[in-house]
Amino acid sequence: MTTTPSDDLLRKILRESKTFACVGVSPNPVRPSHYVARYLRLKGFRVIPVNPGQAGTQLFGETVVASLSQIDGPVDVVDIFRRSEAVPPSVDEALDHFPKLKTIWMQIGVEHAEAAAKAEARGVQVIQNRCPKIEYQRLFGELRMGGFNTGIISSKL
Repeated sequence: MTTTPSDDLLRKILRESKTFACVGVSPNPVRPSHYVARYLRLKGFRVIPVNPGQAGTQLFGETVVASLSQIDGPVDVVDIFRRSEAVPPSVDEALDHFPKLKTIWMQIGVEHAEAAAKAEARGVQVIQNRCPKIEYQRLFGELRMGGFNTGIISSKL
């Protein structure tokens, strides 16, 4: 199980993925799930919001769905913004509904060893306790513009 994914792995996931299904996304713009999903959309990813309490509304140019099983078409990454104890049903649904799923991504503070092991046993990459927005900014040079030392040497600002 990958507890500390390499930068190369994170970079590969973010370069090759096209569609994120964000489980637990909020319409409230101050919630991390909202601004992370919005950021991913602004970076060119298709973001499918999943929230049963908001189903049928619009977010990020997509209709919010109540569950992963309501998504038609492929998803590369299922990004989970739920408490750790709520992870297993989302992972089970993702594994059942998306046969070509590449990655389960659990946000900062979210980890579930058993669900991660189940996904990895099916050949799905698992990232836990990380944020794709932060990793994208760190790996592709955007944090440097804010004065952060990213540990990555580049000639780009």
